[in-house]
Parts: sequence; C-alpha cells; structure tokens
Amino acid sequence: MSRWSFVGRTDELNRLLSAVDGAEGRGLFFSGSAGIGKSRLLREGVAALPTDRYALSFVAASTATAALPFGGLAPVLPAEQPQGLSPAGVLRWGVEVLQEQAAGRRIVLAIDDAHLLDPPSAALVHLLARAENTTVLGTLRNGEQIPLPIRALWTDDLVEHAELAPLGPTETTGLLAAILNGPVDAGSAERLFRLSAGNPLLLRELVLAAATGGELVRTYGVWRWTGRLELAPSLTDLIDTRIGQLEPGVRAVVELVAFGEPLGLHLLNQAADPADVETAEERGLITAVQDDRRVDVRLAHPLYGEVIRRRCPVSRTRRLQAHLAERLELVGARRRGDLLRVAVWRLDSGTAQDPALLLGAAVQAFTRYDVPLATRLARAALDADGGFDAAELLATILMFGDRPDEAIRVLDAVSGDIAHDERRSRWLTVRGMVSYWGLSHRSTVDEIAAAGGTLTDPGHQARVRAFEAIMRLHGLDADTALRLGRSVLDRPAASIAARELARSTIAHVDAVRGRFASSAVAIARVEAEAPNWRSDMPYLQLAMELARGTRLALAGDLAGIDAIVADEFAGLAGAGDFRLGTGYLAILQAYAARLRGRSGDALKASLDACAVLATSRVYAGLAHAERAQAAALRGEAATAADAMAEADRTHAPGMAVLYPWLEQARGAVLVVCGDLPGATKHLSDLADRLRADGFAGHEVLVLHDLVRLGQGAAPVGPTCTDGSRRTVAQRLAELSESIDGMLAPLLARCARATVAGDGATLLEVADGFAQLDLTVWAADATATALRELRRERSTSAGAAHELLAALLARCDQIRTPALDALRPTLTERELEIAVLAAAGVTSRVIAGRLFLSTRTVENHLQRVYSKLGITGRAELRAALRAIPGHDDGTPT
Repeated sequence: MSRWSFVGRTDELNRLLSAVDGAEGRGLFFSGSAGIGKSRLLREGVAALPTDRYALSFVAASTATAALPFGGLAPVLPAEQPQGLSPAGVLRWGVEVLQEQAAGRRIVLAIDDAHLLDPPSAALVHLLARAENTTVLGTLRNGEQIPLPIRALWTDDLVEHAELAPLGPTETTGLLAAILNGPVDAGSAERLFRLSAGNPLLLRELVLAAATGGELVRTYGVWRWTGRLELAPSLTDLIDTRIGQLEPGVRAVVELVAFGEPLGLHLLNQAADPADVETAEERGLITAVQDDRRVDVRLAHPLYGEVIRRRCPVSRTRRLQAHLAERLELVGARRRGDLLRVAVWRLDSGTAQDPALLLGAAVQAFTRYDVPLATRLARAALDADGGFDAAELLATILMFGDRPDEAIRVLDAVSGDIAHDERRSRWLTVRGMVSYWGLSHRSTVDEIAAAGGTLTDPGHQARVRAFEAIMRLHGLDADTALRLGRSVLDRPAASIAARELARSTIAHVDAVRGRFASSAVAIARVEAEAPNWRSDMPYLQLAMELARGTRLALAGDLAGIDAIVADEFAGLAGAGDFRLGTGYLAILQAYAARLRGRSGDALKASLDACAVLATSRVYAGLAHAERAQAAALRGEAATAADAMAEADRTHAPGMAVLYPWLEQARGAVLVVCGDLPGATKHLSDLADRLRADGFAGHEVLVLHDLVRLGQGAAPVGPTCTDGSRRTVAQRLAELSESIDGMLAPLLARCARATVAGDGATLLEVADGFAQLDLTVWAADATATALRELRRERSTSAGAAHELLAALLARCDQIRTPALDALRPTLTERELEIAVLAAAGVTSRVIAGRLFLSTRTVENHLQRVYSKLGITGRAELRAALRAIPGHDDGTPT
C-alpha cells in the first residue's frame, strides 16, 4: 500500500487557505475528534502556502511540553530568552522575534493540538493574533480543556472556529482507492465507512489490519473486503483510549448494547440500572435515537462494539445474550425484526431449542437478503430437527450464496421426506433452480417439466410451471415461456408467488419484444404484490429486477435505472451480501453511465460487478460484456478485448437470453480494435438473428449501432419478394411503428437523416437524445450532422460546434467512429496557432511569439478554417472545443 493520500476536504482546505490570503487575513481553528484528520488538513494547508509571501511556522503542542513555559512554541523561538524581562515583556519579545524572522512577509503560525499549549505559549499566540500582518491557524481536540487565551481567539472575533466533520461516503471511497492503488467495490467501501464512521485514522487501522490478515482480496482489479474484521493492537488501543475506564454498572450497560444494538431504551432500563444507562450516555459511550414511537440505543461508535464483544468472556457473553432474549420475550416481540433478534441471541447463547423460531428467523433474514445470517439460522434450524422445511430453505439460500453443490446434497438428504404433492413441488423447484442456474445443467428444464406433470394438484403444478417458464425464457424459448406463464396466471389455484414469478417472465418477454408498456404494467403488479410473495419466494426479486432492468435499458430510460439502483433493494442486497442482486444492479449502473458518456464511472461500476460476481456464473458474462463496452467507449482496445474473452469464458449456458448484450458488446470490441468490416458483418448477422428470435427491443439498438458506423443504407434481413432487401434505415422505420416509447421513432429518424445527409434533422435528433440523457448518441448524431454541414459550408455549423462542445463537456474519455471521423488532421503548427487565435491572441502577436511572419500565421489559419469547416475566428473556439480531447480551446 502507498502512503495515505490527502483526499477530499476540498471545502475545508479552501476555507483554511482563504483564512490566510483573504482580505482580512483572519485565522481559523478546526475542532474535531481524535483521528478525524485535523492535523493532516492543517499540514496540507500550510504546505500549499508560498514561502516567498508568508513566513510559515508549524508547531505541534504535546503533553510533554504542556508543563514547560513556552514549551509549545519552542521550535519557533530562540533557545535563550533575554534576562530581566517582565512576563508582558517576554510576550512582546516573542512577537518581535517572529516579526523579525518574517522579514516583511506575513506571519502564519499553525499550532496543532493547541489545547495542549502551556499558558505562556497560549498567551503569546493570542497576542500574535492581535498583531498586524499575522494569521494564526490551529486544531483542537473535542472534549479537552482549552486554555483561556486560545478560547478567547474566537470569542474575541480574532479567528474563525469550525467543527471538522467526518469524511463522507464518497470521500472515504476515494481515500480507500488512493491508498490501495485501485478501486474498492461499493459494498466493501460502504462497510468500512460505516465501521470507521468517516474517521481517517480508524479507517487506516482497519485497512492495515485487513491487508495484513489477508482479508482484502483483489479481483479483476477491484479490492473487496471479505468482511472478517481483524482488530490489530494499535486499533484496540485507540478504542480503549476513547472508552476509558468503566465502572461495573456502566460496563454492563455498554456490553448489553454491544450485543443487542439497536436496543430499546425501555428494555435496556429493565436489564440494567437506569442510573448507569444515564452515565453511559453522558460519557458519550451510547446514543439514544428516536425511532417511530420507540427510543433505540446504540453504541456511540461502531468499533466500540467490536472491541467490547471480543473482550467479553464467553460465559458472560452467553449470559448477556440469553438475558436479552428472555427480556424481549417477556415484553413481547412486537416489531417485525424482534423475532430475528431473539433467534440470534438464542443461537449465540446456546439456548436455541425451537426449530420453528430459527426457521422463522431464517426466512426473515432471507427476505432482507442477508445471506450469511440466513444461512446460519437455516443451518441451525436443520440441525435442530427442522426437517424438510429447513432443508428446503437452506438449499435455496446456499444457491444464492454461490454454493450449489452443497445445496444439492442438502436437498438429496431429505428426498425421502417428500410425502405429498406440496412438498414435491417445492423440492422440484428448488432443486431445479440449483441445478439449472447453479450448476448450469440445461437438461434440468425438461426434467422438471416431466416431473411436474405427475403432480395432481393444480396449485402445485402451477408452481412448477412458473419455474419451467422462466427456465425456458432463459434458455431462449420465449414462445414456450410465454405460453407457460399465461397458463399459470389462468389457474386460480396458483399461489401468489407462482403467479408473480410467471408475470415477471411475461414482463421480460414483453420487454425484449419491445412491448414496454405492457411490461411496465406487469412489473408494477409484481412489485405491488411483494409483501405477499417475499416470505415464500424472496429471490423472485431477481426475476422482477431482470425484467425491469431489461425494459429500462432497451427503452433508454436512464432515469428509471437510476431509481432502481437507489432503491431499498440495492441497499439490502449490498449490506446482506446478496451478490446476484448487487452485481446485476451494478451492471445497470454501468450501462447508464456509459450511455451518458461517463466512461470512467461505467468502467468502475462494471468492474465492481465483475468482482462481486466472480464466484457466480448467472450474470458474470453480462458483467464482463458491459466492462468490454465501457473500455471500448474509452478507446482501450486491449482492455475491451480481454473483457470480451472473459465474458465468453464466464457466460452461463442457462442464461442464453442475455446473448444480445454479449454480442452487441462483441461488435463494439471489433470496432475499437479497428475491424470495422468485421464489426459491420457481425452486427448485421446479429440483427438478423434478433429478428428471427422476435427480440425487436434488442434489434433496434443493434441497428442503431450500424447507423453509428455509417451503415444506415446497408441491406439487412431476408430478401423480399421483389428480390431486394430492406436497408437498416427502412427496418428501423418499420420497427418504430410497433415498438413502444419515444426511443425507437427517434432511432428511425436518426437513420433516415444519416442516410439522407440531412444535417439539420440530425441536430434535432441529437437534441432528442440529449433530452433522454443519451449523451453518447447525441454526440454521434451531432458529429455526423457537423460533417454534413461543413461539407455544405452551412451557417448552422457554428451552432453544431457549440452543441457538440457542450455534449463532450458532459462526457469524460470517449471515442467513437463518428467522433474520430470528425477529428481534423491539423498539423502541430496549425493546432498551436489555432489555440492561440481561439484565445483571442492577434495574428501579429502570434507571429512574434512563434517567430513567424504575420502572413504565415494567416495562411495557417486559413487552412485551419478549411479543415474545420468554419469561416473565421468567431467560430474557432467552439470548433476546437468540439474536437474530442480539447476543452475551451486548449488541448488536454
């Protein structure tokens, strides 16, 4: 790991610097808890000040110098003081010495841990703050006694005083990426942020301990924390210092909260002495937070609990957990989460004897997508003679924990307990799910269909058919999937979970066929029924999200993608290690970022998805395909090709329904690798295949890729009765009449205008794309329009330049054939002169700077105007900004 970088704190650093170089030159003191980053901020601020303008002095007060007169300022004062001076004279002498050393420059005195200054030093600091041409900066630790002269600095309005807040989630993620020399997956970053509470010092200790213990793993370039927390001695020492010495009663309170948080205040007051509870709160060890009608108590810092739980003897730990369970059972488990809390306490205390309690808690944990906890509880339920129900649940959870082989063994062990159709239908569906998606056995779908046919109860048959339908769809038999799904909906005896699984399958079919309106209605119905199916089939959420994500992506609804990425399920999946959910949502996030032109964000999100899905094959191929797309957009051919190879290696045969995304990515890789003829043939063949499969929603996107390659007039599809074939543009026009939404007509209009060379219409199309936030497509349409307008010497070229410049400003690093074709072949000298001219420098001045004649400069500019398709200097700045890689007329 590299040295810890200074990340974030931009506003605070700017405030510190403005406190020095502002008009008044008032100082600034930052207060904050230990490890919050006060000292580093102060050092970075001082280091940023120029020494030719400021006489900089930095001192760090400490307990070692706190008892010595002027010990705190010893580094900046002479070793020998004049004899015979009064205390006031000594202070004046100190001011004069520093002013003499400054040699006319403004004095900047920075004091770290100013609360530890000895009284004479504190008095001298106050006197300096009153002097002209002097600025005092400093840091203070919260909770410490502050010398009166230092406190008077802000009460007398000599300096500003501000609280330094913890790092936020974004800053924490940036700091982790900087120190680990690579991105950190979103879930790991969020957990480390939560544990450190944004404290850089605690974060550092957590990362060092995790790295030393081998708990930080790098996959596809992304760091991922296993979640196992290592507590190094240095970290426990820091926490011990914060907690301090505890009286027995207060320690009991802290331990109860550590094992039970969030713990209701009423329950805590019953389990411990209320006076000790008050003391713990006064000392800042616990906090009370209002939650609806109940007051919940938590530890003041997440790491307090980690240290306290590990140091608590096993016997006392078990006694406390059993005591908490008993207390909650006595008052009654009123809240939905109370059952889960009692079960965990019972399990951890060794008093869990009720398999029904453990099974119910496991279901509740799984409905929250907490896979590790659900696995633990379900396994305990099975060990406590929970029988078939526990085995079924455990096998299901193991499937989503990427352990399909163990899941099969668990199911096979209870195959003899299948005494009736209800159990048989559940056993068949769970085993089929594990076999098909977990082990990639494609024959499973026929086996489950045959076995389901032997069931006599219509409701149980419907459950099996619902699973068969989604397997058929994923295996690319959409027609059969649709027929089976509708047959489930037609059966009144079908359970709610079976009906909504079938409805999700139908919604997915509708999406790929371009029937976005009916797909949206179906998904809304599934979501509305979630409270009724979640406990029976929590994983139905994945089927619903896949259908919804497919519809949103194909419809170009990036705002809709943003909404589901920020939805409650995303948070639950990330916190609970539900990797299929987290991984798929990261893929959608990457897709939206890519179409917006944020290729860096797209690449990071797709890498996150690849890392999360490294042990699962369901969406792994899709994740790598999106990574290939992001790399291709950035112009990184080698990375794109490697990602595409990994997509092929990891793609699950049972997820054939995802082939359009993978093959579309393959086309992008061929383009970035320079094989435009190969890309054209591949995308044309893909469009034909999609047409044959009836995947019109996908087909329009592939046809648009061909238009972006300049192939709008190319033939596509089967031969017509007159011996001709439709062009790409004609096929898009045909599809635009049957596909729902605004996007397909816009794509068809783009194709027509591209073929016709209609620059004005292309600019209107670009505006339509921009309104949908489809920035890359808008930029391509504008670039194509600009080529036509330049060729025609149209007066609209200037506006097109401005539009393209604005669109490119919204992107980061992007390369497309349309943008490459627009890139002019300016010589180095032409570009140099053009940049200066765009900045407003006259030809005469340019000539003087470059040792050229004015005539030569003008000749160069005329060639530049011709190559850029503009008429003169007035359009030059916008034209240069419209070249990818340039900003405000200056090459990047």
